[in-house]
Amino acid sequence: MTTKQSVQQRIQAMAARASAYEPEAYHFVFHALDFVLEYEDRAPCQRGQPLAPDRHVSAEQLLSGLREFAIDQYGPLARLVLERWGIYRTEDFGEIVFDLVEGGLLNKQETDRKSDFSNGFSFHDAFDFAWRAPLRHIE
Repeated sequence: MTTKQSVQQRIQAMAARASAYEPEAYHFVFHALDFVLEYEDRAPCQRGQPLAPDRHVSAEQLLSGLREFAIDQYGPLARLVLERWGIYRTEDFGEIVFDLVEGGLLNKQETDRKSDFSNGFSFHDAFDFAWRAPLRHIE
């Protein structure tokens, strides 16, 4: 492998090493972050300021965006798709995010922790019934 690998190659290698999640899980989280950042760029932050130049989002914002992105992409099958990739709970999203950080594909702040992703939401509630109710906007 060359020193300049594509994002795709880096994710493939990361998934092969970690083996708990399919490569699609990493791609999904990576693309969902773009979805969240795009939303955050359009919407003012709570204090009326645009998103900071470092483009950091909290675990809570990311989890909300991951949920919405999954429903947007896969509708009522979202939970089943995520589970096929090895994602069963919000803590799995945290593991993937921190794998992406370790792989140099994402940055984190000193205050970011894997535990920030603990008990974010119930997959059953978020995905099995979400298609029946309107989506909440990313908070």
